[in-house]
Amino acid sequence: MFRRKHASHFNSEDAEQRQAKINELRDALGPMSARGEKYCTEACLIRYLEARNWNVGKSRKMLEESLKWREAKRPQDIRWPDVSVEAETGKLYRASFPDREGKTVVVMRPAKQNTSSHEGQVQHLVYALENAVFSMPEDQDKMVWLIDFTGWTLAHASPIKTARESMNVLQNHYPERLAIAFLFNAPKVFESSFKVLKRLVDPKSVKKLNFVYKENEESMKTMYRHIDPEVLPVEFGGKNNVVYNHEEYSKLMTKDDLKVANFWVADSNHVVNGHSVPEVTPQSSMVAAK
Repeated sequence: MFRRKHASHFNSEDAEQRQAKINELRDALGPMSARGEKYCTEACLIRYLEARNWNVGKSRKMLEESLKWREAKRPQDIRWPDVSVEAETGKLYRASFPDREGKTVVVMRPAKQNTSSHEGQVQHLVYALENAVFSMPEDQDKMVWLIDFTGWTLAHASPIKTARESMNVLQNHYPERLAIAFLFNAPKVFESSFKVLKRLVDPKSVKKLNFVYKENEESMKTMYRHIDPEVLPVEFGGKNNVVYNHEEYSKLMTKDDLKVANFWVADSNHVVNGHSVPEVTPQSSMVAAK
């Protein structure tokens, strides 16, 4: 009897096998634009490979779709004036505090929805994601979401079209960016909406979602393990009196816009949205590519 040869199994912990997959994916992508090259760092390739269980063919397809999307939507060129109106109520912003490991924290408050613009809401989400990635420390590549449902009712629920596109953006164009998410004080009525939304979310992401309630000590401990209560805002059960200030946040985003523009455009004397942008040293070199 002849023994059937067993196919070799990929071991994601094996450095040589990982590098071989990374090299295979890079070769499969072929020639790219300058921005495509800048986006497709090794860390970027790894995220897409992880998102598709290190299947090079599926990872290539996913990444090529992202490159097409970035070419069409130009997320790196969205500027604060484009989304400032959407941000006025503080419904979505980068927190001024990190988690215990230094990860960027993004705060979402769906009850503070202030527009009915599908395009505006999606563009604001994309801008926030790009900015969150840009702000990440060099040793981090994932972010934490703190989603506050205080005051949320079904009247605040996003239209299915907006929800679907938002999920598509998050899952397909920012893969492996979420470390953990805390759904804070979600009302019972949200459960029915969540059952629908779960169908749009991949199983790996669903496992990262944690329901926490201010009056439930055990669930709060889960959040405290990731975010120090000393820096967590009082409204989330912490001790920090910080609140969202649109004017101050606008100043911060305007400064970040200059850094982002400088990263993506090599020319130091260029124009963005009609404004001359001076040379500014980027905060770090990982921006969207990390």
